[in-house]
Amino acid sequence: MAKYVDGFVIPVPKKKLAAYRRMSVISGKVWREHGALEYTECVADDVKPGKYTSFPQSVKLKRGETVVFSWIVYKSRKHRDRVNAKVMKDPRLAKMMDLKAMPFDGRRMFWGGFKSIVDL
Repeated sequence: MAKYVDGFVIPVPKKKLAAYRRMSVISGKVWREHGALEYTECVADDVKPGKYTSFPQSVKLKRGETVVFSWIVYKSRKHRDRVNAKVMKDPRLAKMMDLKAMPFDGRRMFWGGFKSIVDL
């Protein structure tokens, strides 16, 4: 069965990685409770700047930051839209959505929705 995936790439200050992880645990629980099939957050381990493009370049990584790559899996885009509508109304996320309270620079985060074409 084809799935739908929201992907995210986020620059996170290394000194705020623990705070980011705490926020992610809550976020993951909220997304899963509202129907997401999977919620995954990964921190860069083998991510080098490239000659033309790379994860660090994509978020304009600064000294003392690392890259977080995340994804949320849904049954379909329609399912994603229903889940996200519920998630955005969940009071547990309200205070985390304040740009000043986030443990990362949300202006350099990027994301998008993807249809799976291979799912083994």
